[in-house]
Amino acid sequence: MKAMSKAMSYEEKYRMMTQTPINRLIPRLAVPTIISMLITSIYNMADTFFVSQLSTSASGAVGVNFSLMAMIQAIGFTLGMGSGNFMSRMLGAKEQEKAQRACSTAVYTAFTFGLLLAVLGIANIDSLVLALGATETIAPYAKDYGQYILIAAPYMTVSFVLNNHLRSQGNAALSMIGITTGGILNVILDPILIFGFHMGISGAAIATIFSQFVSFVILLVLVIRSENVLKPLPRYFTFKGWIYKEILSAGMPTLGRQGLASVASVLLNVAASGFGDAAVAAMSIVTRIMMFINSALIGFGQGFQPVCGFNFGAKRYDRVLEAYFFCRRVALAFLLVMAVVMFAISTPIMRMFRKEDAEVIRIGSLALKMQCCLLPFQAYSIIGNMLAQSIGYSFRATLTAISKQGLFFIPAILILPGAFGILGLQLAQPVADGLTFALTQVIVVMIVKELQGLSAAQASSNQPKSNKTDL
Repeated sequence: MKAMSKAMSYEEKYRMMTQTPINRLIPRLAVPTIISMLITSIYNMADTFFVSQLSTSASGAVGVNFSLMAMIQAIGFTLGMGSGNFMSRMLGAKEQEKAQRACSTAVYTAFTFGLLLAVLGIANIDSLVLALGATETIAPYAKDYGQYILIAAPYMTVSFVLNNHLRSQGNAALSMIGITTGGILNVILDPILIFGFHMGISGAAIATIFSQFVSFVILLVLVIRSENVLKPLPRYFTFKGWIYKEILSAGMPTLGRQGLASVASVLLNVAASGFGDAAVAAMSIVTRIMMFINSALIGFGQGFQPVCGFNFGAKRYDRVLEAYFFCRRVALAFLLVMAVVMFAISTPIMRMFRKEDAEVIRIGSLALKMQCCLLPFQAYSIIGNMLAQSIGYSFRATLTAISKQGLFFIPAILILPGAFGILGLQLAQPVADGLTFALTQVIVVMIVKELQGLSAAQASSNQPKSNKTDL
């Protein structure tokens, strides 16, 4: 990881991002991010796994609070990825002050929104968990878990921003350190607090928020102490329309994706609650399993995003296209393998989480198999969305981002369970995935053609200079 050492100058980083061969650069940036995403997903699954040993209702409570976590992530990722993508383009264009202003503004705005969510959420915790889809039997567990998560909201939102900022500047290895340390700590603390100290579901929540705090402290220290990493200095905070326009323009796809993921999660819980606690628990477990698979793909794609942003800002459209096609091939191969494996072991996987409840296993294994059938198509949907977002094509990126959970899943989860019962509940996500693939392909094909045109024009304009040099 020499190329990403803290002593690297901005000029060296610029050369690395715009000249290193794509098939070496993206894996170099992606491996730390993949590890970070997998660790995050593992400790999310750890909560589900250990809490599921308590009861089906407790397992359902983790799924209910996943919606709350999605809200916190929506704030952090929107501001983090929005400012991070803008920072990548500005660093690629060598406009460092604008990048610095985006960095500081995003961090302090994230803390403010996290604090507001914490205060309002804790004051209305009883009605909140019911609104998130908890049944009467799940609600007490959901409240015990959720109140701790809300306490952590201010620093969790900032952690997501700092993590994205490090990656956007080509320092994925640094972001990995904070996320990985917190994730490992969470997995260790879960069984100790839940079973060793007999704290039940509250122990899982305390393990999560303590581990998230450790991650936050590590990320903040790394940002402050690392050379050539933009720091969230108060004097660069800019409460002006242009900076928020830039951040939200780049972050709207993430807001659409994460915000609608939260809404979709609530609606899934509400729909599942009509079929009992077993359905809520089963769909919660399936969601975590699919998140684990997708986390590796998203981590790989996030190694692609700063490369894409830097090179688009530097007008290296040929490298943007090369990076896109490289990532899509790798993602497709990975998801094909995972789809086959997870389809084959769907029942044993569900049994690991809740072996005492045959209904959870039955509902969850079929839902998992159905989602595996459409899993490979997400290579096109996710990488295509990241391409549009990274180069600042805000409207098209937002449209592809909101399609899966907004345009397609929400109508599906509102209609299909009523029409087909529990089978409709299980079908909602696969139907949404298939329709998302179709829409994304139409949009991305147009973007690729535009980039090919820009690349050809750039090559043509450079030709006279090249001939002159040869002479």
